[in-house]
Amino acid sequence: MKLWGFDPMKMAATVLVIYLIYCGLLFLLQRKIIFPIYLIDAPAEPREIPGVERIWLTLDFRRIETWYMRPEGGGEGEMPRPAVIFGHGNGEIIDYWPDEMRSLTRMGIGVLLVEYPGYGRSEGSPSEQSITETFAAAYDMLIGRPETDPSKIVLLGRSLGGGAVCSLASQRPSAALVLLSTFTGTKAFAPRYLAPPFLIRDPFDNLSVVRNYAGPVLVLHGRRDEVIPFRHGERLCEAAANCRFIPCNGGHNDCPGDWEVFWEEFADFLSNNGLMPVTSPPHPGNASGSRQSSPHSP
Repeated sequence: MKLWGFDPMKMAATVLVIYLIYCGLLFLLQRKIIFPIYLIDAPAEPREIPGVERIWLTLDFRRIETWYMRPEGGGEGEMPRPAVIFGHGNGEIIDYWPDEMRSLTRMGIGVLLVEYPGYGRSEGSPSEQSITETFAAAYDMLIGRPETDPSKIVLLGRSLGGGAVCSLASQRPSAALVLLSTFTGTKAFAPRYLAPPFLIRDPFDNLSVVRNYAGPVLVLHGRRDEVIPFRHGERLCEAAANCRFIPCNGGHNDCPGDWEVFWEEFADFLSNNGLMPVTSPPHPGNASGSRQSSPHSP
């Protein structure tokens, strides 16, 4: 039926076709949104950083780069130390983080920075599956080191890295989970793009992981986070059986606003859960440098 030369059925069919084409393109291109590798300028060779050991993992013919930072203050014959596995944001590479993570090694804690497939100098393509496989392989390598205490592995992730360590937590045992500016799951963002959630190829269902996580959880989230709303952090902590929530007054890129204060909170969290090295000082002190600036998003 036409009204004043206008055919509602034809118009509805046209809109539907356009929407289906849009959904198809979103399905095909969504990984470029979640993993914006093309926006990150990675050097062909990293800068020389004292105390950083470069370790390559091989998974299904893919070479993945990891950086290991040995805990300070240890020596031959000492008891194994706790270790942190860190996952960075989607607009970053591991090169940005050693200076900041030096605060952890000063506590007597080892740190493993794991690169995502396709990021930096690592081979492959990023996806939830490939990232989970990468972090599981990195975990297996780390717990085999004599200075690492396998019972005191702490998983620390920022933004997308929270999804990476939550995926690892579903595959390997860990002593604690720390999530900075992390989302409940990528399906929660589907309405932002006017798309049905079932189109999301890499769901990173962090909420389910946290809900079933047996260990202590620490969540830090910015009240003014413009990328991942504050409510995501609240929901993650509400879902956990044992959680400490630290609200931050910043947004996505400036939370925590003061890293020294955050590391003190982190040290208290570990100490309260029996995860600090016996010989380490109670607080990390000043970091030796500041992290390089970089674009951040989920």
